[in-house]
Amino acid sequence: MTSVSVALAGSGGAGVMTAGNMLLEAAARAGYYGLMTRSSGPQIRGGEAAAMLRICTAPCDSVDDRYQVLAAVDWGNVARFAAELPLAEAGLVVGDPAQGEPPEVFLKSGARYAPVTLKAMAKKIPGGWPNMVALGLLGGLIGLPRAALCAAVEKSMKKGGDALAASLAAVQAGIDEAAKLGAGFPLAPAPAGSSRWLVTGNQAAGYGAIRGGVRFVAAYPITPATELLEWMSPALARVGGTLVQAEDELASINMILGGSYGGVPSLTATSGPGLSLMIEALGLGVAAEIPVVVVDVMRTGPSTGIATKTEQADLNIAMYGLHGDAPHLVLAPNSVADCLLTTQWATHLAESLQVPAIVLSDQFFGQARAVVERPAEVSFAGARERAAPNTVDYKRYALTPSGVSPMAIPGTPGITYTADGLEHGERGTPSSAAADHLAQMDKRARKLDSIDYGEHWAEIEGEGELAVITWGSCTGAVREAFARAKGDGVSGRLLSLRLMSPAQPEKLRRALKGVKRALVVEQSFGGQFLRYLRAEYDLTCELTSFRRPGPLPVRPDEIHRKILEWSRA
Repeated sequence: MTSVSVALAGSGGAGVMTAGNMLLEAAARAGYYGLMTRSSGPQIRGGEAAAMLRICTAPCDSVDDRYQVLAAVDWGNVARFAAELPLAEAGLVVGDPAQGEPPEVFLKSGARYAPVTLKAMAKKIPGGWPNMVALGLLGGLIGLPRAALCAAVEKSMKKGGDALAASLAAVQAGIDEAAKLGAGFPLAPAPAGSSRWLVTGNQAAGYGAIRGGVRFVAAYPITPATELLEWMSPALARVGGTLVQAEDELASINMILGGSYGGVPSLTATSGPGLSLMIEALGLGVAAEIPVVVVDVMRTGPSTGIATKTEQADLNIAMYGLHGDAPHLVLAPNSVADCLLTTQWATHLAESLQVPAIVLSDQFFGQARAVVERPAEVSFAGARERAAPNTVDYKRYALTPSGVSPMAIPGTPGITYTADGLEHGERGTPSSAAADHLAQMDKRARKLDSIDYGEHWAEIEGEGELAVITWGSCTGAVREAFARAKGDGVSGRLLSLRLMSPAQPEKLRRALKGVKRALVVEQSFGGQFLRYLRAEYDLTCELTSFRRPGPLPVRPDEIHRKILEWSRA
């Protein structure tokens, strides 16, 4: 097999995430690519949890259609994940009979049930744990080398000692049990090694921000963005930067505005509820032309919604939520690895254009862990234009042809100016004159509209009269659907937008030349992306919507079937 999907589920505290991370680490050590996503209940502690992994011989950015194996340390409330864990018809369900029988919903596909006494097996090993037995069992079923599994455990348990010895013995017990179960789902040999990273989307976004020059972060923890901040705290310290945990989201957005006003590229990370609280201050950033980056790791809403699940439904507030006419940047990565490039590019654009930028990641990307090719080193020319000391007749908001005017950092000799949220003239002096308002509005819009964003505005692949237009975490499923359709003799175009605002109508028009019908794929209930396309672009092809809210992901088979249906119409 070139791709195997497995899931490990259990109650919170059963160690399924720990075992899942070790399994992915082992796959990486064995030379495979992989993707681990996670699902859990909304509880702070306890509840249900599932680690969902796909291990492949080629890069993968999407979950697959079905899982070959579901192993449960205990059944707890695992049935709540039934819709997220569709099983293959020839799949395998493994569970401990001492913890009850598997819910019927997991056997409806025809999957085989194999009772395995995980807890009793672990008890035979002093200090053994059922999740380590399950780790060995899953590794054995998919054919990962024992050495890779053991190396992953050793890396995680650096202190060694009796705990490590017990875990290694439990892994071996699981491997032995897998052999007793008969036919598994062995992977084809791993491809030749290359330089790969094992990284989460949150980590990639943090590294992209640092590459882009961010040296100050202020943020308030919120699921699922917290890991980005946890990663950046020590990483910033190593490059001379600083992270401050603010008392709330209002404080954090105003802190980074202050940091950037002081000349330091600044960032905060949040999720939907936090972004709502930051909207007014983002308007201040637009009016005062202070560059900041806000990474919104979207989750299921509205309100607190389902904090641990993914969705793409913050598009509207990111695009249109600021009051008044407030031109700003909105960008979206299209893979775990692309979180690096997109956040780096967002930082560059924010700094060079002196404007706030929102990066729309989501829980799927942010908390997913993936084995990816090492991202290419990319650099962007241009930086924040600063005013020279003792500039005669300095005008902070001068009406330049580009719309960008030199910014004086506090303490610049011979220069002072007013910067606040009131409308103003070229010097920054508050003004209620219609002429000043119109001139400054035109300036703020012109600097976003007058530059060429180059080829990074979207990922464009393939040819044909059929197209799928998508964004964000739906991109991987669409790419895989087209790969399958190619095997059926059907071709088409994939367009995944990375730059959401400002819109690029002429670029999209050229990209869709010759396309007769397009499918718009997104993960929202109301079709926010479809409405955005209709509002911002003059599309002449026939549009069809494929959308659903979170937390259920878009799967390749769904898009593949739609592409085939169109090709035969």
